[in-house]
Amino acid sequence: MATNLVNVESVGKVYGTRALLDGVSLGVNEGDRIGVVGRNGDGKTTLIRILAKLEPADDGRVTHAGGLRLGVLTQHDSLDPAATIRHEVIGDLADHEWAGDAKIRDVLTGLFGGLDLPGFPQGLDTVIGPLSGGERRRIALAQLLIAEQDLIVLDEPTNHLDVEGISWLAGHLRARRSGLVVVTHDRWFLDQVCTRMWDVQRGAVHEYEGGYSDYVFARAERERIAASEEAKRQNMMRKELAWLRRGAPARTSKPRFRIEAANALIADVPPPRDNAELMKFANSRLGKTVFDLEDVTVTAGPKVLLKHLTWQLGPGDRIGLVGVNGSGKTSLLRALAEAARSEGDQQPAGGRVVVGRTVRLAYLSQEVAELDRNLRVLEAVEQIRQRVDLGKGREMTASQLCERFGFTKEKQWTPVGDLSGGERRRLQILRLLMDEPNVLFLDEPTNDLDIETLTQLEDLLDGWPGSLVVISHDRYFIERTTDRVLALLGDATLRMLPRGVDEYLERRQRALAAAAPAAASPAKQKTGEQAARQRSAADQRAAKKELQRIERRLDRISEEESELHARIAEHATDFAKVAELDTRLRELTGERDELETRWLELADDA
Repeated sequence: MATNLVNVESVGKVYGTRALLDGVSLGVNEGDRIGVVGRNGDGKTTLIRILAKLEPADDGRVTHAGGLRLGVLTQHDSLDPAATIRHEVIGDLADHEWAGDAKIRDVLTGLFGGLDLPGFPQGLDTVIGPLSGGERRRIALAQLLIAEQDLIVLDEPTNHLDVEGISWLAGHLRARRSGLVVVTHDRWFLDQVCTRMWDVQRGAVHEYEGGYSDYVFARAERERIAASEEAKRQNMMRKELAWLRRGAPARTSKPRFRIEAANALIADVPPPRDNAELMKFANSRLGKTVFDLEDVTVTAGPKVLLKHLTWQLGPGDRIGLVGVNGSGKTSLLRALAEAARSEGDQQPAGGRVVVGRTVRLAYLSQEVAELDRNLRVLEAVEQIRQRVDLGKGREMTASQLCERFGFTKEKQWTPVGDLSGGERRRLQILRLLMDEPNVLFLDEPTNDLDIETLTQLEDLLDGWPGSLVVISHDRYFIERTTDRVLALLGDATLRMLPRGVDEYLERRQRALAAAAPAAASPAKQKTGEQAARQRSAADQRAAKKELQRIERRLDRISEEESELHARIAEHATDFAKVAELDTRLRELTGERDELETRWLELADDA
């Protein structure tokens, strides 16, 4: 039987006139990995602070097992600004001691990209004081993970980590034997790490077995039973449930409730987006040209981030942009935004950007735009427009859109100065959408947003007709809202990834593995390089052979398609024959699409 680590009994907590927690009783056992979700302001952070005894409860009691070794990552670190990273993370251990510890090496490499901490000017001897908040958070997380703990409590650990860092942290936490309680809005991370979920809502905490996908299924089933048929059909959770269930084998392996009921719930739910309809509408709003880049070079000071880039962002394209920190993702969007603002007069360091004449760009940057603190929420939105056209005859008032984004009638009259960081982020997105853009650039849009707001934003983007580019470390959001993933891998080029974020992580692992022999002895390094060259030559020969095979097959498909079109015209009055020929034509089109995708992937590696 698992050892009980923490007990929370009938805990209550009140702030002002609002009860954040009311009679909550919970337990954490050895080996539990618990994800905590809920809307911003509903008490997630308060719950884990009380659980960790960092904050007293107004009612009830919290009991820790004797000798409990507890590690807590809060949203504000307690690092000594005068100390070095070495002092805070490694302490007094000599170099040969910590370098010989596999756990320390794994944490430093996973969180900082190498034992020499390549992103810091003096490596381990960098003084903490001048560092950014994100860098300090990574140092505090490394300090916690290196220590031995019975229970780890983490508040938003994925903030300021890139896709690789999040993937590493998920694997590290899965491999640890210690218990875990984590607050995060990263749904992919929750699915990878957690075995139980706590949903904090209106003073109560609802428990669910499994990760995020299981939680969505179970919550939708609970609401199906509790709600009337019509109310159930209007529930936005159904759309996300449909998204998750259609990819169920990849997203969850341990459903712990009646799957048949969940499937019945989504039986008539269409796919999240009608891509053909959206593309048609986007073409009518944007024309043929959105952004055309010809031999473009993007720089940041003396550093060349992208060179000789030729790329086209077309009408209705939905692009996810991933890459290593400092590779130029934000700089690329800024260069395009400057070209759009100047109507093509402002050009990057090299090459040319052509901007479509009908482009109306909205750019959500990582910095929250300053607004008059005395303005009410509704006034700040109505400053832009009082009504917004959502397309296909759909229209929303500013107040209705506010409610869609979690600003209730009462909240709409709250001064902007009284909003939290997440609420200001929501307001910023609202103002952008109210301006009716037809091109959206979203740079880390998920920062500070809770899961319910994220699903509302995803739902709104599902029906938004235009071109979209998203930079995000939240792979769930990228996979949910975009159709293609492009990557900046730090080599000044932009690459298409047919298999999305998984392919990006594989490429990065290969790149890191190729760089690892630098630490080996010269003889081993030479042998490794020779083997790598041999493998590379063999891989290239195999890739060229497959490319040639694909090209031959594509030529044959083109010939057969031409023949089929001629036969369809010949048998135009024989509907049965036309249907038969059309079926074959569709099969060939599908095969050609698959072959072209594979050709692009091979050509990228060749």
